Amino acid sequence: MDRHWLSVYAAALFEVLWVVGLAHAEGFLGWTGTFVAIILSNLLLLRASRFLPAGTVYSVFVGLGSIGAVLSEMVFFGEPIQLLKLICILIIVAGVIGLKLSTDEEARKGLE
Repeated sequence: MDRHWLSVYAAALFEVLWVVGLAHAEGFLGWTGTFVAIILSNLLLLRASRFLPAGTVYSVFVGLGSIGAVLSEMVFFGEPIQLLKLICILIIVAGVIGLKLSTDEEARKGLE
């Protein structure tokens, strides 16, 4: 797996952490963790955007972050699981996979 795509996935993971942190952080430690997650998420996203098409990177990042945030709320915070939400998540997953697969590897290599 390409290390630049790993940066995108890690950035999305940190995005989920900071989004959940904004909603649920309490106290100094919670807010510090949220702040650190914001910084790491953006640094990893910027790093990946230097080597991959920025539009695709951002779309994959936002899609994965959205999926992670919604699923985290369902799994960890008691948000009701609804069929329509799950269908929408599947649509986002299909879009993220499609964007990743359609990235022109030859054009991307020209960015390195």
